[in-house]
Amino acid sequence: MRVSIGCVPIVWNNVDLPDLGPPVPHAMILDELARLGYQGCQQGRGFPTGDELRAALEQRGLRLAEWYCALEADASGLVDGAEEVARATLDHLVASGGEVLVVAIDGSPERDPWCGRVSSGAPRWDGPAYDRLARLLGDLATAAPDGVRIAFHPHAATWIEAPDEVDAIAAQLPATGAGLCLDVGHYLVGGGDPVEAIRRHGSLITHVHAKDVDLAVLSRLRSGDLVGFNDALRGRVFTELGNGALDLGGMAEALESIGYVGWLMVEQDSSWMPPADAAEIGRRALRRALAALDA
Repeated sequence: MRVSIGCVPIVWNNVDLPDLGPPVPHAMILDELARLGYQGCQQGRGFPTGDELRAALEQRGLRLAEWYCALEADASGLVDGAEEVARATLDHLVASGGEVLVVAIDGSPERDPWCGRVSSGAPRWDGPAYDRLARLLGDLATAAPDGVRIAFHPHAATWIEAPDEVDAIAAQLPATGAGLCLDVGHYLVGGGDPVEAIRRHGSLITHVHAKDVDLAVLSRLRSGDLVGFNDALRGRVFTELGNGALDLGGMAEALESIGYVGWLMVEQDSSWMPPADAAEIGRRALRRALAALDA
């Protein structure tokens, strides 16, 4: 596969739970990513923007793989103003030399208690909510300059988590010009099989977050022992890549079978070990999985 391997710096500076660790300066994070052999990263908490970010990345031989944009929504769909937030984030991405705008729905109190168990009776979006999101993705794809892609990221504890919800937005993507960012960890939390999802959605998948899940913590989430996304994060539901429930080799094989070209972003929201150690484990595990394809 013609892929680039990047890292999401959330394992250093968590966006959802800043108290998980002391803030780490962006320069130190970028130095670590370059040392570990990553090719790029997501824009992270505490990072600069624009020319300052471009220069910091270029100095270390890194690329800005993506910028993550979580849009506020409620039971009826995107809230007013979400479109403006998305367009402003696209402008930041372009100004900073980024390659992919990753669009997601932000967590909401109506869905958070159902994280990991949507099928048990969670409130759901209706058709018009998906239609409005699809229109926005199409507008963003039209506005994006050459070389910049738009990808939608399903996310646990949001209105698009479970496999059938992913299917609902994926069905509209071909008409928008946007792709699907498959986060295999969130897809597992939502009750899906990432390998099957790759084969089903095929070329719609234009960006991948490689994330693993601790099955014991996920079981606690589904049983109600842990409630909501933040409880799951504090329990370290996302573990080092290759150490959890994800079929990493199967994921790599499935991506190869669809001719995937793009970024593979190692991501782990929190870890019991030092962030750089977790990031190094993730990179090595992914490299082993890719090398096995060649072997």
